[in-house]
Amino acid sequence: MGERWCAVMRVLVLQAAWALAGGQVRYSVPEEAKAGTVVGRLAQDLGLEAGEAEARRLRLVAPGRRASVEVSGASGALLVSSRLDREELCGKSAPCALRLEVLLERPLRVFHVELEVTDINDNAPIFPAARKNLSIAEFTTLPGSRFPLEGASDADIGANAQLSYTLSPSEHFSLDMQKSNERNIEPELVLTKPLDRETISVHRLVLTATDGGRPSLTGTMELVISVLDTNDNAPQFNQSVYKVQLLESAAVGMFVARVNATDADEGINSEVTYAATNFIPPSGKDVISINPNTGEIHLTGHLDFEEVSIYDFRIEATDKGTPPLSGHCKVVLEVVDVNDNAPEVWVTSLSVPVPEDASVGTVVALLSVSDRDSGENGRVRCWVWPASPFGLEATFAGSYSLVLREALDRERVSEYEVEVRAEDGGAPALRASRGLRVPVSDVNDNAPAFAQAVYTVLARENNAAGAELARLWARDPDEAGNGRVSYSVWEGGVGGGGAAASSSSSGVGAGGGWRSASSYVSVDAESGRLWALQPLDYEELQVLQFEVRAVDAGEPPLCGNATVQLFVLDENDNAPALLPPAGSAAEAGAAAAEAAAGAGWGSESGTLWAWAAWGAPAGQVVAKIRAVDADSGYNAWLRYELWEPRGKGPFRVGLYSGEVSTARALDEADGPRQRLLIVVRDHGEPARSATATLSVSLLEAAEAALAAGSSSSSSSSVSRSAVGVELGPGAASAATNVWLVVAICAVSSLFLLAVVLYGASRWAPRAAVLSGPGPTTLVCASEVGSWSYSQRHSRSLCVADGAAKSDLMVFSPNFPPPPPGPAPKDSQPEPSALLDTNADLDGIRCDLFFVLILCHFPL
Repeated sequence: MGERWCAVMRVLVLQAAWALAGGQVRYSVPEEAKAGTVVGRLAQDLGLEAGEAEARRLRLVAPGRRASVEVSGASGALLVSSRLDREELCGKSAPCALRLEVLLERPLRVFHVELEVTDINDNAPIFPAARKNLSIAEFTTLPGSRFPLEGASDADIGANAQLSYTLSPSEHFSLDMQKSNERNIEPELVLTKPLDRETISVHRLVLTATDGGRPSLTGTMELVISVLDTNDNAPQFNQSVYKVQLLESAAVGMFVARVNATDADEGINSEVTYAATNFIPPSGKDVISINPNTGEIHLTGHLDFEEVSIYDFRIEATDKGTPPLSGHCKVVLEVVDVNDNAPEVWVTSLSVPVPEDASVGTVVALLSVSDRDSGENGRVRCWVWPASPFGLEATFAGSYSLVLREALDRERVSEYEVEVRAEDGGAPALRASRGLRVPVSDVNDNAPAFAQAVYTVLARENNAAGAELARLWARDPDEAGNGRVSYSVWEGGVGGGGAAASSSSSGVGAGGGWRSASSYVSVDAESGRLWALQPLDYEELQVLQFEVRAVDAGEPPLCGNATVQLFVLDENDNAPALLPPAGSAAEAGAAAAEAAAGAGWGSESGTLWAWAAWGAPAGQVVAKIRAVDADSGYNAWLRYELWEPRGKGPFRVGLYSGEVSTARALDEADGPRQRLLIVVRDHGEPARSATATLSVSLLEAAEAALAAGSSSSSSSSVSRSAVGVELGPGAASAATNVWLVVAICAVSSLFLLAVVLYGASRWAPRAAVLSGPGPTTLVCASEVGSWSYSQRHSRSLCVADGAAKSDLMVFSPNFPPPPPGPAPKDSQPEPSALLDTNADLDGIRCDLFFVLILCHFPL
């Protein structure tokens, strides 16, 4: 036994040549090697560093069978893990090669290892039976007669299965070898000397079979030869070898062939019976049967080309003589392959899920495809369905890689059901398939997108703090954190001065200072609800424009923006307000000019007052109430109502103009003073109002004119007490008529003085002009009660005869016009008044004498 294992270790050329061509490593190991035997240093042969095999999970994949070998995780060596029996693994096939696949991760690689299990002489030759009985007739059997013997079988292969036979010494028999085919040698017993039953009736010989192994093993069979008398003709077959081909799909009971043997003897010695013997392989006795009387051979079992492709057996024809004689022939049954095995598809490795940004060519899975049939029936064609986005690439014979052919988009397809289909080349072709589920993992490749680029939000002013204004929503088709959106207000601000803007938010309104948009509104980070942080005031802010940003939780985060335009809707929250006393020089000058245009007016302890002349006709404007409302639209549209006195009073108020005019002609019965209570209302809902008290003094025409004159001379002081009322031109018209009458009457009495003055100015030396321009007022009263103003000092008076309403214009002709240039804002007359004034100037033809006279009368 020691010598046997020494021979084994010599045969153990463990690190058999391995070829890297095509990525294949080859090793060989003898069968029956002990568990733990090192087959080869796989990690080193693959070019891996120390410890890299365990870090990259070097492992073995053997689809469809038990490998009996394993990879050591620590050393990366290929070890024997269990009993290796070449005869169990491969039978009589030579060489016995196991195809293994070795996987290496990070990155994923596959190597093909071919492990050859070499044969050792561990099986002794075995005869079909321990004893063989032969009957040979004496004398009639001539020397040279041959008697085929059943040869032994050896489960080993190669030299270990090459058998030689020896026969125990005998003077009557010898042994001869016959080649049945290239693989088998069958012994035949040859009679060398006639038998004599009377001398020896039974010959006992030992047939020994020896194999070619080292050390060689032997098997024996005892030959018991009985010597018979008479019947000296053995049956003879018409051919020595019968060859039959049969499809492996042949049905049980099918007729295979018919053999025929004849015997030259007569009578019972010529009757022949048939028997099948010496089956190679021995399993043939379960597949074949022969009719002992007719010699017909039938199929008694199923054929399988993939297990046994050729059956060899002998037919023995025996007569019924005494002793019986036999003849032999050989039958070779070839099994013809049919396409009865579908391809097999194995998934050896699957790397899922696949990131949606995986590059084209990424290996998703490794597959192994095989077909047990041979020839065209075993040639397999593979493809993947659907054809995109995956494809198959052949990496080795029977090995394929499932690779990515097109870019993935998880938002379009989140999971693929892939089917790998295989079809062989048989007729008809057989198919097989293997389904794979390939999920696609998400990456953050989609930014949040709002449903609208611009949101218009309407909110009423005076809303409650914390009120929900709107709900914004941005969609992100990614999943998990990549699709979780948070909202925020992109900081900007609102400035004072009526309008303000920033790069991201702006507002229109009134107020002072720059204010951030986030001081007005806030957005819920999770739900996108837009809240008001404080009550909104339309009078402070009309439009607020800002941006809301939606950011996902991916890495890196992506964002989207939407513009929000918040329009504040006005509420009627402001009551009308009477114009306050003038606080600027412009309003003071305007109020003074209005007072000089007609009867005097003023205010005392919050009461407005004005003058009107008795006898003033109906419709004459006495005053004008001015009020403003901070609201807008209908809420700021004002109407004026006379609250007291009610009934048929002497005055009325314009519903929308606020002009107080006479409702009828004034007379003394109306009393010296009228007190009017005027209510100013807006059109809001509910309406808001303010009240004004106007005291109108009724005077004689002359008194009214004097009051108007005094009012004109003290216009600056009057203007400082203006409280928002305008007076009509009735009193001014009466005063103008009085002064014209006085002027005409004084013409003749002053004519002489005018001549003297003219002569003096004619011949007297010229003197420098001592007077200069001063702050004077140009007043033009129209029938609608509007005024315009001037800043020239009053020096001359001219009366236009053709004016419909005795328009009065005061100007100074002694000074040149002011230099060109923009006049102060508060000194520009209204365009309508200027047009009327220019028309009056063009219509008046006054001589210098009349002008000089009028200059001596104060206005």
